[in-house]
Amino acid sequence: MLEQFYKHGVVEAGCDEAGRGCLAGPVVAAAVILPPNFSNPLLNDSKKLTERQREGLRTIIEHEAIAWAVAFCDNNEIDSINILNASISAMQKALDKLAIRPEHIIVDGNRFKPYGNTPYQCIVKGDGKYMSIAAASILAKTHRDEYMTNMHEQYPCYNWKKNKGYPTKDHRKAIEEFGTCELHRLSFRLIETQLKLF
Repeated sequence: MLEQFYKHGVVEAGCDEAGRGCLAGPVVAAAVILPPNFSNPLLNDSKKLTERQREGLRTIIEHEAIAWAVAFCDNNEIDSINILNASISAMQKALDKLAIRPEHIIVDGNRFKPYGNTPYQCIVKGDGKYMSIAAASILAKTHRDEYMTNMHEQYPCYNWKKNKGYPTKDHRKAIEEFGTCELHRLSFRLIETQLKLF
């Protein structure tokens, strides 16, 4: 079982993001405040769960959380401010949308920026250690996957319903064959032949 809280006795929000390593689409972040009595034996880092498990947990988290929110930073913002800054921006946007103000924030990873005067703690691999970060990882992942599956209908040649914008062989091949679209991150190394241009 994961730890419930990093700091006990305060309203604590967990934050995580999904899609940092993708070639297309937004980076998506979530912030989640869980009740003190929350428990679910399946809850874990979203990467360790099946798609069906993630979807089931998404429903439970969205129903039982004290507060939750999801926010997007699109590919243009990623190209403008870089993926790290866009990831942090998306997490802070998600915190802005929470119906309840957290008194403490725990963040997956090792980088964050001050969020007003609210104290925070970065936790490497926090999505496998703390419930609220794991819950945020599941919401970020499922909301992003849903978005990319919907975008597949507009751009079927990239097979986003399967690869969700990640740099799979079929995605790279499609970029080489059809070029990029308006959702691709042009600051990323999209295909190996780009290296020959420098």
